[in-house]
Amino acid sequence: MQVGNIYIPDTSVFLDGSLKEAILRGNIKGRLLIHTEIIRKFEGEARSGGALGWLGIRELNYIMDSINKLGLEDVRVEYVSTLPKSIPRPDQHSVDEIVRELARELGAILVTSDEMNFEISRAMGIETLFIGQHKDKLEIERFFDNDTMSVHLKEGSIPYAKKGRPGSWQLVPLGSEPLSREYLERMVRELISASLMANSNTRVEIRRENSLIIQHSEYRIVIALPPVSDGIEITAVRPLIKRKLEDYSLHPKVLDRLSRQAEGILIAGPPGAGKTTFAQALAEYYMNLGKIVKTVESPRDMILPNEITQISKTYATSEEVHDLLLLSRPDFTIFDEMRDTADFQLYIDLRLAGVGMVGVVHATSPIDAIQRFIGRTELGMLPSIIDTVLFMKDGEVQRVYSLELTVKVPEGMSEEDLARPVVIVKDFINDTVEYEVYVFGEEIFVTPISRSRRIGQAVNDKRLISRIIRVLRKYVPPEEISIVRGEDGSVIIQVPDAYIGAVISKGLPKLENIRRKFNVQLKVRPKEH
Repeated sequence: MQVGNIYIPDTSVFLDGSLKEAILRGNIKGRLLIHTEIIRKFEGEARSGGALGWLGIRELNYIMDSINKLGLEDVRVEYVSTLPKSIPRPDQHSVDEIVRELARELGAILVTSDEMNFEISRAMGIETLFIGQHKDKLEIERFFDNDTMSVHLKEGSIPYAKKGRPGSWQLVPLGSEPLSREYLERMVRELISASLMANSNTRVEIRRENSLIIQHSEYRIVIALPPVSDGIEITAVRPLIKRKLEDYSLHPKVLDRLSRQAEGILIAGPPGAGKTTFAQALAEYYMNLGKIVKTVESPRDMILPNEITQISKTYATSEEVHDLLLLSRPDFTIFDEMRDTADFQLYIDLRLAGVGMVGVVHATSPIDAIQRFIGRTELGMLPSIIDTVLFMKDGEVQRVYSLELTVKVPEGMSEEDLARPVVIVKDFINDTVEYEVYVFGEEIFVTPISRSRRIGQAVNDKRLISRIIRVLRKYVPPEEISIVRGEDGSVIIQVPDAYIGAVISKGLPKLENIRRKFNVQLKVRPKEH
């Protein structure tokens, strides 16, 4: 046979199934040299539990079976173990490098579906057959319609889809026939093939031995492979809606805080609550305010304008991300899907360095999101790291908390010498204290404040009222002083505007003794007309 009829495939054409299709279409005729280093690679991955190794081995069997069953006499498969002269030590080079060099030395045709390998081979003067395929629509997309939130495909089970909206959806079967392993393997190969294309909207975000997370356009696709799962499972999720911040029914106080003050923000909620959708809206809102915004994601599944740089945590270490963000000085960083201690520590370091941070965390309640930081930083630093918590449920912002640091006797304690730094967690809209966080002994306590305890004590205590009036009568006529109970259980002292300066400058130090004696929170406010 002529030299031009010698073909040498790389690993990509086995993983995506394109070699078998090219043989069946008649695009390859002649000697097909398969290097044993490819088989060693697949075997090593398979024996260590890697499902992609099994995919490669099974694809090799499919090729041999197809050739034998169809009697394809114009294709002859040969196995070679010859090493290129330029690579005496195979363990120091990738398999695709070995295959590429061997094709160059033999004058053979390299067969690939990896566009990078294709471009490198062309630059080296190697004749190359590219058999990757651009498809307008992948198989996974055929399961989606306008109402589909996610698709769940499992080997040996019928396909299901969640249809509806966050907070109002149902699980719907998409067929009556169980899915075969071969069908799901073909779908996995198709996704891998699409990710190898240059300028593709498909990319492998996370690749492990037994799992893949792929971002295809707006679809986030999670693939679990045996032995991690008991069969091939593919879950594809797609955001149904894209919203602007103005589309959310945010209280004017919250919108003002987000635009003027909040720089340590947590977006919390259970899975499917709309956290990432809100984070996208917030990122675009800050961009429209003239802020430099970047994201840290793994996977990168936010749909954002090109002006916002999306950084993958998968392809960079925490130290690299830290340096990139500090040196590029964004005004805000959106940190999506914070999961482990390294993520929280990166958020803390960047926030303390002055970068505005928006973190997205899974939590069943707002206080749970705050507790994820307890133990990972000093308690007194907590309000400097987190100043606003937005809790999402059913696609809307349901609760907003703010954090403050004060020195007081914790709720439920009465001795004045027990005063200590306390982090107060407030309902931001109502300005009511919901939780107190403090250190007692060596333990950190997160104490919910009972509403009945917050409201019952102050105004009915005639001694307290008498003491307050006695202190302030030097600065304010007694008949001008009003004392009311706040919703958070505090005692609110209302005086006319003309006297407010004197009360704050001279009366507050004396009121402090009353606060400590009666263990209440005192607030001075202008009197309402």
